[in-house]
Amino acid sequence: MTSDTFPTPQERALRHVAGLASGAPVDPALRVTLNFHPDRLVRGTPILDALAADGVYRSQFVTGTGNGGLTAHPGGDRWRWESRIFNQAYDTAPAHQRPVYGALNFRHKSVGAAPRFGSAHFRLAADALERTTFCYPDSYLEPEDFGVAARLGRLVELALADRQDALDDYIEAQVHGPVHFDAHVEALVLDPCYRGTEVEASARRLGCAVEWHPGFRLGVDELRRHPDYRGRRYVELGERIAVDGVLDPRIVGEAVRAGDHDPQEVKKVWHYLARFGALG
Repeated sequence: MTSDTFPTPQERALRHVAGLASGAPVDPALRVTLNFHPDRLVRGTPILDALAADGVYRSQFVTGTGNGGLTAHPGGDRWRWESRIFNQAYDTAPAHQRPVYGALNFRHKSVGAAPRFGSAHFRLAADALERTTFCYPDSYLEPEDFGVAARLGRLVELALADRQDALDDYIEAQVHGPVHFDAHVEALVLDPCYRGTEVEASARRLGCAVEWHPGFRLGVDELRRHPDYRGRRYVELGERIAVDGVLDPRIVGEAVRAGDHDPQEVKKVWHYLARFGALG
């Protein structure tokens, strides 16, 4: 009994998308990154502690948490998008078998390919490319252009030519199969605001290297210059959250955990910080 005779959901998904893809292969020097917020809670447990205990990065279908829309459940938008993109390969599969989402870092961003979804990122090892599918734009926009490592096609060209906002110009990546921290991750890359904190201590228990990017930092004076980006109400919320007139990922995370504000509204403050506060 071989996997060719009884292919796994992952194999079926990869084969289907490969049939939709064309063009040149991906540059093997590029990496897939998984951006996330490293100080959030998963069912009351700090996310990095939960990840260390599990040893593997899980999809939203398993965790019930995420940094975008929370629609990963049977019949939800994420379920429907996956059903379409992967030709129903995962429709009856258990949640833990579903892909995890990241982005292809073709722009070589120090903060990861999709900082919209968090200040930290896991940088996956090169061999993850072979079990990753790609699309542009994001799957929630019902894309028609897809790629795999052997045939990335015109996805990079499309992204470079698009005039989307800087937080939205990523090539989405869906990694099929498990992502173990001690085997499939080159490094967890953190914002320097977490140096010497419990976030760093938890990160060093994951079993992968820990690195630092230049950071995110946004003063309220700069925040006030962009009232139309997400809305004046979020500028005002950012002003209230700021400490000594400054926002960084740790300050935004503390505001989420304090529970004094709607997390979806604080997320818009994060968008301001991610868009206008990257230091490198």
